[in-house]
Amino acid sequence: MVKRKLTRDTFHVFQVTAQNALKQTQQAISVLICAGTGCIAGGSMKIYENIKAECESRGLPVYVGLKHDSQEEKSLHVKMSGCHGFCEMGPLVHIEPMGIMYIHVKPEDCHEIIEKTILGGEIIDRLVYHLDGVAYPHQDDMPFYKKQHRLVLENCGRSDAEDLEEYVAKGGYAAFEKALFEMTDEDICRTIMDSGLRGRGGGGFPAGRKWDGARLQQAERKYVVCNGDEGDPGAFMDRSIMEGNPHSVIEGMMIAGLAVGSSEGYIYVRAEYPLAVDRLRIAIQKAEDLGLLGDNIMGTNFSFHLHINRGAGAFVCGEGSALTASIEGKRGMPRVKPPRTIEHGLWAMPTVLNNVETYANVPLIISKGAEWYRTIGTPNSPGTKAFALTGNVVNTGLIEVPMGTTLREIVFDIGGGIKNGKKFKAVQIGGPSGGCLTEEHLDLPLDFDSLKKLGAMIGSGGLVVMDEDTCMVEVARFFMHFTQNESCGKCTPCREGTKRMLEILDRVIANKGTVEDLDLLEELSDTITNTALCGLGQSACKPVQSTLKYFRDEYLRHVVDHHCPICNKEKPHPVIDPEKCKGCGKCRKTCPMEAIDGTVKKPHTINPEKCVNCGACVSSCPFGAITASKEG
Repeated sequence: MVKRKLTRDTFHVFQVTAQNALKQTQQAISVLICAGTGCIAGGSMKIYENIKAECESRGLPVYVGLKHDSQEEKSLHVKMSGCHGFCEMGPLVHIEPMGIMYIHVKPEDCHEIIEKTILGGEIIDRLVYHLDGVAYPHQDDMPFYKKQHRLVLENCGRSDAEDLEEYVAKGGYAAFEKALFEMTDEDICRTIMDSGLRGRGGGGFPAGRKWDGARLQQAERKYVVCNGDEGDPGAFMDRSIMEGNPHSVIEGMMIAGLAVGSSEGYIYVRAEYPLAVDRLRIAIQKAEDLGLLGDNIMGTNFSFHLHINRGAGAFVCGEGSALTASIEGKRGMPRVKPPRTIEHGLWAMPTVLNNVETYANVPLIISKGAEWYRTIGTPNSPGTKAFALTGNVVNTGLIEVPMGTTLREIVFDIGGGIKNGKKFKAVQIGGPSGGCLTEEHLDLPLDFDSLKKLGAMIGSGGLVVMDEDTCMVEVARFFMHFTQNESCGKCTPCREGTKRMLEILDRVIANKGTVEDLDLLEELSDTITNTALCGLGQSACKPVQSTLKYFRDEYLRHVVDHHCPICNKEKPHPVIDPEKCKGCGKCRKTCPMEAIDGTVKKPHTINPEKCVNCGACVSSCPFGAITASKEG
């Protein structure tokens, strides 16, 4: 696309042309192949190429963009969409206008899809989602989507992620135009405040208050920064938005720039998200070519330039002051606050910093109004929230639900319940900065305030579901290992405290801990929470605190019984080779759990129900007859 001088009138011409092209496209058949990271890993790009090749072999014209008048009537539109969300069933292929969704598609299925569905209008049953004997050929009918309310994710699986024309045709940049010509900076901040939008990246601070605080700052320069670092294990909401609908993030940042008086923005993306970086670069380039980004946009005195910074994958760079330090080329380490980022942020200038999902909500609020936004969610937590649903749940994937939706609805209605008929045990919410929710919390509404009362937090939106076969002490150790490994080391409580906690948890898991160790874990947790420098350090102990509170019996099994039946299921038990065993009885005498049976001069056996894998028998056997089981 050639760079052009964009005015409000020429933007309207582009908008109308795009809308007409979209209408024509919607009357033809479109094949949307999920090109999110998960489906690409499953082979969706090969499916994309095979679909095009199959069409070409039949002389059927294939178009990648929207349909325009000059194109042939009988044509197929093939698009690479963003994440459809139903990751468990990928690679996914969506066919419009029929609304058909095919799951687990393989490259060799493309011939049949073209032959039977595209040309013949027939639904291929074996590629359709089935549940309890019922077929769900249409996406909107699937239980996974029924209870969702997709606002931010609405176009992720229904649009070409790289097509600016399609984004504009579906209302894109209309909110920015409205803010640019019809609203003052104060109007924009007031609308965001009235909407009740709270930051979707962690603690849920009101976005409008943050913007207004930056607006009132007197400074030579101001900055708008987007946090796309998303370091929580199991979280991929922001990644999917950047991959599937990058222009929504850009538009939200441009509106923020208008609100606070900034002409420059930075999107900070972790280096492990190469596809998100590519899609953002393409989106920025196309917006610049059209004239939506740059100097004197639409003939006004407003200019806005965007840059992408790739982070090195440090979890601590998800914290605001560490993130801005990283953009400046310094080591990503938090600083003492106040002053806050809105006063002293990037290059010591006032800075608005929100995460990807927060910015993606902004165009919707400006277009439809604060009152509309407040009709969704709860009074104190309006709108929707995207969650990455993972773990021991039937349907893993990316979902979006109104704030206040219960955990039961998410896990059992949308997620399909627990895998293999197992019993639900807990959900880790908010990653290393969050806590565990248990069976007693299944009917708890998931919103900022309800979770805060329990000492948990939504965080960026990771939901890791665990079943009855999960040892919660091991879960606590996993997150503590992650946090300790990712500590920037600047403050002693986080640097040294988390290390000591991890050492204690290692002892407990090895069945060598004591009840006093549990008291020490609680004492260290309180100290770190109250004295760590940044929010990440202050919340680092939440997984330990919540598991100690709700699953103390599992800790006691490790430190009192020195035997955890759940962990024992996962570990290979030692076995005695009857060919080598001489029946000397040394192993039986040294076993602390009396788990070895046998008589003198005859082969002995180990009872796996009693064995705690301490290794005493292995080291005491003079004949090398005891080894770890290969079967487990």
